[in-house]
Amino acid sequence: MAAAQGDPRPPVLLSWSGGKDSAWTLHRLRSLGDVEVAALLTTVTEGYERASMQGVRREVLHAQADAAGLPLLEARIPRECDNATYEAAFAAALEHARGRWPGLDRIAFGDLFLADIRAWREALCARLGWSALFPLFGADTAALARAMIAAGMRTHLCCVDTQQLDAGFAGRAYDTALLDALPPQVDPCGENGEFHTCVEAGPMFSRALSLRRGETVLRDGRFAYTDFLAPE
Repeated sequence: MAAAQGDPRPPVLLSWSGGKDSAWTLHRLRSLGDVEVAALLTTVTEGYERASMQGVRREVLHAQADAAGLPLLEARIPRECDNATYEAAFAAALEHARGRWPGLDRIAFGDLFLADIRAWREALCARLGWSALFPLFGADTAALARAMIAAGMRTHLCCVDTQQLDAGFAGRAYDTALLDALPPQVDPCGENGEFHTCVEAGPMFSRALSLRRGETVLRDGRFAYTDFLAPE
């Protein structure tokens, strides 16, 4: 749930993609109990109305946040977005969050082992007067993947980079059978961008979402996106 007034634990914002790593980061933060997650922050591409990389529908993102018992804040970016535009939208969203939760100056990310991405996030946050947290960083991704599944997380591959993984994996359930079928060069958590996921159940949610699977399309000649729709 959102941070209660007077809670002695420092509030933290969580970067939210709708996928397994951000969802597991929420679970980890709540399990550790040394901070209170105040809200989720997602980046939405205007016009598409989807999470910018994963392609998760905006209404699914809000359904996930509702199941997690947290408000969802949006950093909105245009379809053709350069880095400066993204950073401005991110900064505006952080400023809005700080206005709602006084003392909020930390944001957590679900990155696992990409040091360059971590360094970029840390530098950006520092320029904005924020601290970046990485609760999962350095985890063994093979063990982490199986821990997520064993804990009851239910998620599907919603985007596959067909230059790294066969398009036939798009839409598949993220389960032990899928892990066993992944080529050896593919990271079990897709940390190198091989795939992205959309979560519908897990210990971070109060209830399962029962998402409906839609069509799979190839975009930019490379990315196979499988659509998942919010419950009716």
